[in-house]
Amino acid sequence: MHSMENKGFVIVKGAREHNLKNVSLSIPRDAFVVFTGVSGSGKSSLAFGTLYAEAQRRYLESVSPYARRLFNQMAIPEVDEVEGLPPAIALQQQRGASNSRSSVGSVTTLSNLLRMLYSRAGDYPEGQEIIYAEGFSANTPEGACPQCHGIGRVYEVTEKSMVPDDSLTIRERAIAAWPTAWQGQNLRDILITLGYEVDTPWRKLPKKDRDWILFTDEQPVVPVYPRFTAEQVRKAIANKMQPDYMGTFTGAKKYVMQTFADSQSQLMKKRVSQFMLSALCPLCQGKKLRKQSLSVKFDGKDISQMHALSLDELHAVFQRHARADNEFNKTKEAAHPEKGMVTQRIAEDLVSRLETILDLGLGYLSLDRSTPSLSPGELQRLRLATQIRSNLFGVVYVLDEPSAGLHPADTQALLRALDKLKAAGNSLFLVEHEIDVIRHAEWIVDVGPGAGENGGQILYSGKPEGLKYIKNSQTKDYIYHQKNTINEHPRAPSAWLKLEGLNRNNLKNLSVEFPLGVLTSVTGISGSGKSTLVSQVLVTLVSAAIGQKSADTPDESSADLLQEQPGQMEGKITEGVNQIKRLVQVDQKPIGRTPRSNLATYTGLFDPIRKLFATTPAARKRKYDAGRFSFNVSKGRCPHCQGEGFVMVELLFLPSVYSPCPVCKGTRYNEETLEIEYNDKNIAEVLQMNVDQAWDFFSEDATLARGLNIVRQVGLGYLKLGQPATELSGGEAQRIKLATELQRNQQGKTLYIMDEPTTGLHPADVEKLMVQLNYLVDQGNTVILVEHDLSVIAASDWIMEIGPSAGAKGGKVVCSTAPRQFLTSGNTRTAPFLAAYLDPS
Repeated sequence: MHSMENKGFVIVKGAREHNLKNVSLSIPRDAFVVFTGVSGSGKSSLAFGTLYAEAQRRYLESVSPYARRLFNQMAIPEVDEVEGLPPAIALQQQRGASNSRSSVGSVTTLSNLLRMLYSRAGDYPEGQEIIYAEGFSANTPEGACPQCHGIGRVYEVTEKSMVPDDSLTIRERAIAAWPTAWQGQNLRDILITLGYEVDTPWRKLPKKDRDWILFTDEQPVVPVYPRFTAEQVRKAIANKMQPDYMGTFTGAKKYVMQTFADSQSQLMKKRVSQFMLSALCPLCQGKKLRKQSLSVKFDGKDISQMHALSLDELHAVFQRHARADNEFNKTKEAAHPEKGMVTQRIAEDLVSRLETILDLGLGYLSLDRSTPSLSPGELQRLRLATQIRSNLFGVVYVLDEPSAGLHPADTQALLRALDKLKAAGNSLFLVEHEIDVIRHAEWIVDVGPGAGENGGQILYSGKPEGLKYIKNSQTKDYIYHQKNTINEHPRAPSAWLKLEGLNRNNLKNLSVEFPLGVLTSVTGISGSGKSTLVSQVLVTLVSAAIGQKSADTPDESSADLLQEQPGQMEGKITEGVNQIKRLVQVDQKPIGRTPRSNLATYTGLFDPIRKLFATTPAARKRKYDAGRFSFNVSKGRCPHCQGEGFVMVELLFLPSVYSPCPVCKGTRYNEETLEIEYNDKNIAEVLQMNVDQAWDFFSEDATLARGLNIVRQVGLGYLKLGQPATELSGGEAQRIKLATELQRNQQGKTLYIMDEPTTGLHPADVEKLMVQLNYLVDQGNTVILVEHDLSVIAASDWIMEIGPSAGAKGGKVVCSTAPRQFLTSGNTRTAPFLAAYLDPS
C-alpha cells in the first residue's frame, strides 16, 4: 500500500535513459507539468524516453503479440521503477506524413463527416443513385477520377522536357532525361550499334529517329563495343567480332516513367521528376473525383469546393446548418425529414470540432491542404485539437514543445486548449522552453545543469515559485531575473534587396524590400505567409539570380515529388542582387539519414583528425593513410559490422534490438587500426569524446581547436564527435550546419536564411546563437530569420511583420522598420507582446 500523499503522483526511481544520472523524482498527476532545461540536458529523455516509453510498454503488454507488431515500438526504458503512471499519449514534433494523399481533412477526420453528409443529405441530380460515403473519397476506387486516379493532375514527358537543348548532339548528352555516368554512355553506345547518328545536333536528326529514341517501347538487345567509332562498330559486327557485352536499349520516356514508378532511391525519383510535365486533369479539372460524385451538391457546392474552403469559412457555412430554425433545414425536412435530421446532426458535430481547431489559430488552413506542406507545429496542433475532442479521461498527454512555431498571440490560444484537456481530468507533461508556457505551469521539472554529460540531473521538481531559489538553474534567470532590452543602436543597411510581383500561396502581387548587411527578423502570426515569403520565394528567386542551385526542393522523404509544382510561383528581383554572392539556407532537415553520418563527418572535423592519426610514427611505419581511419572504408573498419558499430537482432514481437558488434565491441574499427594511438587515444576513443573534451585534447592543433570551438559556441559542446545524425534533433542539426558555415573564411556578401532557428532552444542557448549570428553580420553578411522569439526580435537590426492575419487575410507587409519604431507602429500583432516582454511589470 502507498501512503495517501503518493496517491496523486507519478514516482520515478532510478532513471538512466540516455544521459540521465540515475534520477528519482515525483511528478503530480492531473496537473500542468513542464519539463525544462538547456538544450540536450535530458528533458526529452525523461518525458519521452522514460515516462512515455514506459507507459507504452505497459499498454503493449496487454495487447496480443500479433497486434503489437503493428505499433512503432519505442525501446524499453532504462529505469528501476515507475509507479502511478496512467496510460499516455504522445504528441511529438514531427514532419507531416510524407504521403501527399494525407491532408488536414484526413488527420482531423473532418473529411469522413463531410463524406457522410454528402452521401446522406446531399442534393443529387434527378434519377442518380445514392453514392456511399467512400464514393466521395479520391483515395478509393469508387470515388477516384478514372483518368488521374485521384491525384488531380496528369503527367506527361515531351521531347522538349527530355531534350532541353536541341543544339547538342546525343554524345554531348542532348537527352538530359537519360541517366548520367556509365548507364548514359551505355545507351549512347547501343545507339551507335543500332546505326543512329550520335554526333549530329539533335534538331538535325530525322523526326522518325528522334521519336523512336525517345518514345519507343521496344527494348532491342545488341552487341556493344565501347570507345569504337560508328565505322569500327560496323566492321566489328560484319566480322562477327566478340563484343564487350550485350546491351539492352531503353527509350528515354520509358526510362523516366519506370524510374519514377519503381526506383527505391528518392534521389533518382527526384532527378527524373524534373523531366515530367504536369497539368490539371482534363476530366475532373483537378478535383480528383469522378463525375457522379461531383454532381452531388450541398449548400450549392460540390464536396471538392467544400474541401477548398478555409476552416474559418467552413465553420461559417455549418454554423447556419447546425441551427434547427435554419430555412435550408426546414425546407429539406419538409421534403425529406431524415435529410434535415442528418444535416443538423453532422453540422453540429462539424461546428464543435472546428471550434477547437479555430481556437488553436488554424482557421486559415483548408481540408484539402496536404500534410507534407504543414509545419511540425501546425500538425501537432491539429492532432491536439483531435485529442481535445476525443473526451478521454485520466490520460497523460506528453507534448514536445507545443509552442514551437507559434506567435505569442497563438500561444495564448494553445494554453487555453491545454487547460481544457487538463480540466477534462487528464495530466499534461510538456517539454518546453517558451517562458510564457513555463510561467503557466503548476509544476516545473528543471533538468540540467548543463547539456549531455554535464546534464541529466534533476535540479528542481516542484511548484514554480520554488525555482527562484535553485542556484544551478539556468531557467530561473529568464523567468525571474531577466532584464530585457531592445536594440537601440541597430546597424544601418548597406543596400536593399527589392522584390516585386510576388505570387505564391497567400502572397498576392506583393512587393517587398529586405535590408542587406543587417540582421532582420520576419514575424507575424502563424499562417501569415512568413515562410512562404522567406524560405520559398526569396530563396528561389535569389538562387536563380546568382546561378546557385535552389535549396527550395521537396523534402527527400516526400512520397509524391510531382505534387511540388514549380509553376505556382511568380516574382522578380528588381534591385540589390549584385550585393549577394552566396545564399545559404540553414534549415532543420537532418544532416544525414544513416548512423554513418555524424557530427565529425558533417562538419569536416573528421578529416584533420584522421590526418593526425596518419602522421603518427606507428601509422607511418605501417604505411597507413588517413583513409585507414574512416569507418566507411573497408581497410580500416570492422569486417563483421561493416563499420556500423552494432548489429541488429530481430525479435519477433518486440522492437528490434541493436546490440554492440561482438567483434569490435561497438568501436567500428578492426584491431590493427585501433592499435594506432595519438596522445594515448585510439580513433574510436576520440569519436567517443564530446566536443568540449575534444577541444581540450586537440588544443595544440590550431585548425582543429578553432573548428571544435565554433561547435562549442553554438551550444553543442555536449555532443559526441561520433554522435550519429539519426540521434540529432532538428535544432541540433540546424546548429551543426551553422557551425560548419562559421568555420569558413568569411568573404562577406553571403545571405543566410533561417526559419525559426530558436525552435528547441532554451533561452540560454538562444543567447549563444545570437552571438554567432551577429558575428556573421559583422563579417559583411546578411541574416534573415523567420522568428517568433521575442528576445531575438528585440535584438534584431530590422523587423518586418507579415499579416495582418493568417491565410487569405495575411500575405501583406504590415510593418517594416527598426526595432524602436516597430514598438510604436500601432498596427501589428507582435508589438504589444514585444512591449510586454520588455517591461514584464
